[in-house]
Amino acid sequence: MKQGDTEKIPSDRSVTPASERIRPMKKIRNSSLHSEKIQQMINQYLKDTQQVEQLTDAAAPYYQIEPDLYVKHEVKRGLRDIDGKGVRAGLTTISKVTATQHVDGKDVPAPGQLFYRGISIEQLVQGFIDQDRFGFEEIIYLLLMGRLPNPAEMEEFHQLLAHYQLLPNRFNSGVIMKMPSDNIMNTMAKCTLALHAYDPKPDDTSLSNVMRQCIQLIAQFPSIAVFGYQASMYFRNDKSMFIQKPDPKLSIAENILYMMRPDGKYTRLEAKLLDLCLVLHAEHGGGNNSAFTVHVVSSSGTDTYSTMAAALGSLKGPKHGGANIKVMEMFADLKRHCPDWKDEDALREYLVGLLQGENFDHAGLIYGMGHAIYSVSDPRAVILKRFVEQLSTEKDCHEEYELYATVERLAGEVIKKNRKIYKGVCANVDFYSGFVYRMLGLPTELFTPMFAIARIAGWSAHRLEELINCRKIIRPAYLSVAKEQDYVPMKDRR
Repeated sequence: MKQGDTEKIPSDRSVTPASERIRPMKKIRNSSLHSEKIQQMINQYLKDTQQVEQLTDAAAPYYQIEPDLYVKHEVKRGLRDIDGKGVRAGLTTISKVTATQHVDGKDVPAPGQLFYRGISIEQLVQGFIDQDRFGFEEIIYLLLMGRLPNPAEMEEFHQLLAHYQLLPNRFNSGVIMKMPSDNIMNTMAKCTLALHAYDPKPDDTSLSNVMRQCIQLIAQFPSIAVFGYQASMYFRNDKSMFIQKPDPKLSIAENILYMMRPDGKYTRLEAKLLDLCLVLHAEHGGGNNSAFTVHVVSSSGTDTYSTMAAALGSLKGPKHGGANIKVMEMFADLKRHCPDWKDEDALREYLVGLLQGENFDHAGLIYGMGHAIYSVSDPRAVILKRFVEQLSTEKDCHEEYELYATVERLAGEVIKKNRKIYKGVCANVDFYSGFVYRMLGLPTELFTPMFAIARIAGWSAHRLEELINCRKIIRPAYLSVAKEQDYVPMKDRR
């Protein structure tokens, strides 16, 4: 011990100050009170939950409508005919989806076709593939403007998107990182609504202002999705968080991979395949659920941010944008049951079990197979499949690609044999898109947000179309089938 240092030696006669004796007792008492309060909250929650469940069981019968009444009153459930054909609810110039051809006075099933502003998706894709360039920005311009851009217009539009892609100051810390959700679609909806507060003219529905808002949201959606995911992983899953701002020199597809990866590196094929996925998901007619939502909400005269938040809510649903996640989960279950991917008898047996509600989630569905419109083929799935094989080779996943191709072939046979169907069945774009995203290293939490990043281009076009052409609020009729009853005073009720 150095000179001047002192050492406190314990003594049996030393007396602990009263304040130090009381402090541990307070901690114990506070901890005990805290535990009691938590237990009270848990008990109250369980009691409330039980009460709500009882209320639900008691109320449910009053909502039931006999299926025969829909037939009697000629109500098209889901706004679709028995063969799946949608009820005509509007007109559009934005895109066209066809799955039949007229032969001898009758409509017969045919390979599916998709047109953006009158140009077939096959021609559009071949155009930018042949020139070895990214195509999503060109598709955004086409959907918004109604025609393809020339080189000068394309360059100006690129610069406009780059100018708009940065989020407002402190938006990350003030909005994205506050109460992060474990569902990134909810985060995107929250952030979209929050951007209303940063807009100098948020409720102005003039066409030029709506166009500006739409282009701005299109440019900002990738950052919102990626940053929302990073915040969720950090705050809710104790993972590392890194934020990389988008590079204005990169395409949207490149920026997504650049922002997602710590080293910011990606291959040309990876970026081109993600770009292709964005192109194929950008638009699909005014009748799809989220686009129709845009028309309905826009017809009320509300603002762009509320409209896009509503569309995000629609797309989040597993029957719409979340389908590729179900495909991935189904394949994970299939791999557990069928370790030999080349045993077609075992694969066929598993698929039959899916239809009979015995396998996976017991829903009786083979996810990724079938579509509301397409029956012979989904043109998006046909295009995507060609390029998926290339990426699977680069990622050393070719055997898994062959598994997907085999299941696609067998599933069509199994469904036709075991189900009464009114039209043919084919793989839809969701069958392969989840596989692509996984090969690209994108987490499952971002599968549906990728769909939203693409589809907001179509939503924007539909919003502008609704504002230009329709002057009435969309309000379809609902027929009440409730029985009339007399009012009963409180004292006479049981």
